[in-house]
Amino acid sequence: MDFRIAFKELTGNPPFPWQAALFDRFISDDVDNIPASCNLPTGLGKTSVIAIWLLARQVNPSLPRRLVYVVNRRTVVDQTTDEVERIRENLLKIGRAKDDLALSTLRGQFADNREWSADPSREAVICGTVDMIGSRLLFSGYGVGYKGKPLHAGFLGQDTMIVHDEAHLEPAFQTLLEGLKAEQARHSYENGRFRVMALSATGRNNSERAEQETPFELTQADRAHPEVVRRIHAAKRLTLIEQSATKLGEQLATAAIDHFKDSGRPVLIFVRLVDDLKLALERLRKAKFEPLQLTGTMRGWEREGLLTDPGFMRFLPESNRPKDIKPAEGTVFLVCTSAGEVGVNISADHLVCDLSTFESMAQRFGRVNRFGLHTDTEIHIVHPKRDDFDVEVPDPQRKRTLELLERLNGDASPDALLKLPADDRAAAFAPAPIILPTTDILFDAWSMTSIRDRMPGRPIVEPYLHGIRDWEPPETQVAWREEVGVIVGDLLEEYRPEDLLDEYPLKPHELLRDRTTRVWKELATLAGRYAQSPVWIVDEQGKVTSRKLDDLAPLDLKQAIAQLGGKIVLLPHDIGGLTPEGTLDGNYPRGSKPGEEPAEINNDVADETTDRDSPKPRIRVWNDEPEFAPKSDLMRHILCINFPPLENDEDAIRRSWHWFELPVPKDNSKNAVQPVLLKGHVDDVVKRATEIVSNLSLDEWIKQAILLAALFHDLGKQRDLWQRSIGRPMHFETIWFGKSGRR
Repeated sequence: MDFRIAFKELTGNPPFPWQAALFDRFISDDVDNIPASCNLPTGLGKTSVIAIWLLARQVNPSLPRRLVYVVNRRTVVDQTTDEVERIRENLLKIGRAKDDLALSTLRGQFADNREWSADPSREAVICGTVDMIGSRLLFSGYGVGYKGKPLHAGFLGQDTMIVHDEAHLEPAFQTLLEGLKAEQARHSYENGRFRVMALSATGRNNSERAEQETPFELTQADRAHPEVVRRIHAAKRLTLIEQSATKLGEQLATAAIDHFKDSGRPVLIFVRLVDDLKLALERLRKAKFEPLQLTGTMRGWEREGLLTDPGFMRFLPESNRPKDIKPAEGTVFLVCTSAGEVGVNISADHLVCDLSTFESMAQRFGRVNRFGLHTDTEIHIVHPKRDDFDVEVPDPQRKRTLELLERLNGDASPDALLKLPADDRAAAFAPAPIILPTTDILFDAWSMTSIRDRMPGRPIVEPYLHGIRDWEPPETQVAWREEVGVIVGDLLEEYRPEDLLDEYPLKPHELLRDRTTRVWKELATLAGRYAQSPVWIVDEQGKVTSRKLDDLAPLDLKQAIAQLGGKIVLLPHDIGGLTPEGTLDGNYPRGSKPGEEPAEINNDVADETTDRDSPKPRIRVWNDEPEFAPKSDLMRHILCINFPPLENDEDAIRRSWHWFELPVPKDNSKNAVQPVLLKGHVDDVVKRATEIVSNLSLDEWIKQAILLAALFHDLGKQRDLWQRSIGRPMHFETIWFGKSGRR
């Protein structure tokens, strides 16, 4: 293989020298030659690691067959997935079929498309956040039914290379990954080939292996490469402004307006606090601008919807812009909290922000003039007076950050940041969380997924993913579902909420996340209008408690944190509480007159998909709706909920609610519309199992065990009792059915 030619065919760009050097590491016979950490400046295509891995596997098949790319925070859209999709479209150019590579992301368009889990012998790229990947590795996948948790843990923890992007932001997760790898190594189980590689543009890494090795960095050839030089020396003129008596959010917006209102350019405003974001938005609107916002408190649906906003497209690279939407013209302002710092490939021409810790400031600087295309880029930072750092709450990290920024002498380029002493940079980082140690006993306890209730010795996994940060208040997630309002009373016994959420898991685009204190206050406001509305509270183990909304209003702050912290609150779809921007507001929507309720609220987006060109992956439809018949013909039926006749009229037509999903890839038995004979079903399973194990590096006795399991897995269906249970007609007494189809 000529790596340079193949890389350009896959990505559309010739490789940088560091990319060729990493390829050489990947094709080495030494499996430990995969770098434990890569310190690479922002804007140099770190996601190309995926293309490098894919090409290296053609030369070195001992590389793990699955690559898991982990981003640290929730983003507008999983642009990593977009990059992989472009790579997959170009596979034909290097003599491979598109179907050779499975692509799944645990959010957005490719969420749970099952490509990654339908065939464990297939090369696959899985993209997700720390929460999504980490929880699945520990058998506790958020939004995964208890039956699917072992499958997700197995596929993510075996024959896998995990690439942890911006690893310095999540030291607890990086430590967990190293602990998982060490536990496998302790058992000398090499079939797993679980590898971990940390990516960082800033350089803090707490992993033991990384401390023992020299990180992979830019080569000397990179530092002489014209394109690399242009990006790492990208012009970013830094100006420091002392905070005035004006409220911070207003001062930031005023500075942005004064300097850039007539620039006709995309301008970023970063703030640490949501309250300052609101003030900045108000000030920009008073100046007759229509600012955009990006926060971690937005619901995923609205956050991902920014991708098609003409204004937001001004901040996206050409390759990430929809071809059928024209970007907005003129000056565009985007106001962000830390949600815009990581995991989203945006680039503004100018930046105005408040002062944060050093790793946060480095991320912000990386979102302006990202590719070195401009020579006039400005960064304005509003910072507290020096004496204010020690008032009330000491803030040494931000004070050190300000001192480092002053040493830059107005140059905020990536090269200037990297020249600051590493120890000084690390001292200005936000304090590291308390990292909890993992043990084999904990891994065993988490793996007991059939025990669905709380179990002694099995803690929730969240503190092991992020560590314990005393300075960060607890958070609560909120979503809206139609079933919360209709599955009430006796129906809760027949259709348990836990089972419904197993069948129809919550997806990231349905959820918003905010501080528990703010969620509680907005729910109390909502309770003023909908006191008796039902609400489901989902705890960390997936157990659901049904309450009335009014039950939450009398809680004091301490009780609210205890009952709602770390949990998910599910509200009925029709009671409001969601703004058009996707944030929680108990007063929204308001009627056109005082006391008037707005009509036809529906905040349920469980059936929606961000991909406008693809069919919905799942849908819930009532039997008296027009689309019921076509859906029942095209999709797999997963659940039917029957409702009693209205007003005790036994002769009335009973309503039923049917839930469907798109067929599972390569699973003809589950997708069958007509009954399937047992022999045909078993033959299909044996055939599929044979295809899978033939492509896996397993011992022969393990392959034979799998094939025997496939052959005998449904033997128990050869019983009259089971056949009657699926509705086999009496005159088919000598025929064994394996699947009932739609009956």
